[in-house]
Amino acid sequence: MPSPNLESPLDYLSPDAHLAGAAAQEHAELDAGLRACHACISPKFLYDPLGSRLFEAICELPEYYPTRTEAAIFARHGAEIASTIGTGATLIDLGAGNCAKAASLFPLLRPAQYVPVDISADFLQDAVARLRLRFGHIEMNAVGMDFSTSNWQLPEFVRSGRRLFFYPGSSIGNFAPGEARAFLRRVHAQCGEDGGILIGIDLAKPAAVLDPAYDDALGVTAAFNLNVLRHVNRLLDADFDIRAWRHRGFYNEAAGRVEMHLEATRTQQVSWRGGSRRFEAGEWIHTENSYKYRRGDAIRLLEEAGFATGAVWTDPQGWFAVIHARARPAH
Repeated sequence: MPSPNLESPLDYLSPDAHLAGAAAQEHAELDAGLRACHACISPKFLYDPLGSRLFEAICELPEYYPTRTEAAIFARHGAEIASTIGTGATLIDLGAGNCAKAASLFPLLRPAQYVPVDISADFLQDAVARLRLRFGHIEMNAVGMDFSTSNWQLPEFVRSGRRLFFYPGSSIGNFAPGEARAFLRRVHAQCGEDGGILIGIDLAKPAAVLDPAYDDALGVTAAFNLNVLRHVNRLLDADFDIRAWRHRGFYNEAAGRVEMHLEATRTQQVSWRGGSRRFEAGEWIHTENSYKYRRGDAIRLLEEAGFATGAVWTDPQGWFAVIHARARPAH
């Protein structure tokens, strides 16, 4: 099937407000978060072009185990994963970033169509342009989209047969469990009759492992987190002084999640288009959660969303799981 001839530099650019610029929907979401009793910024705003590159750097850190642990699972069990899934699927890569994880599986999965999806449209565009030079035989259709919303839909040019959603990196942990279930149900609704999901899920482990992974000694995670204020400044014409904030990342064992916050180092008044707020010294802005699952809870989450777990692969330490689950027919 030929790629559609669209004017966008991507094959599809969602009309979502975030991708169209600092428009009403984006402004309302950020404004509401900053005005909330406990201020917050959605983690999706961490991933502007600079944030996406900083996250790439995080993945190279010795403290950040998820990327290398998941990669080791794919390297060790790749042939078995491919045998379980089969070749020739429509590979839909959610939160594709630089597309490297999916590209490493191309020789094994041999997809008929590759559809990387990411909110950072410019970053995705550059990544797919490089990938097309390497894998010209694979049909690629890039989609700039915020798939964290409740009403996202894949464009019509995405093949309907044998859809395999690829969601690595334990990005599912950014959602609270109820939100994760709702998100996976949305994925299930777009799987079709013979679709499924290949998902990476970070498993529960001691704080001694988790804390350094989200607060590294070099300060790359701190730069990644602080960059969200720079992004908000641009989107809302805000005046956050990044030097007046510091990164906090730690494991909240009672909640079963790692949390990232920004802490004000001094009392300050911050203004943005249509609003302002006084932040006291020591006050926090919550920027991200990363929930960690027990293996059984991860399987149950998928089953409650309409999937039937086919296979689970883990590393020898049991730190991370890659799960393939087929979509059960909707009743």
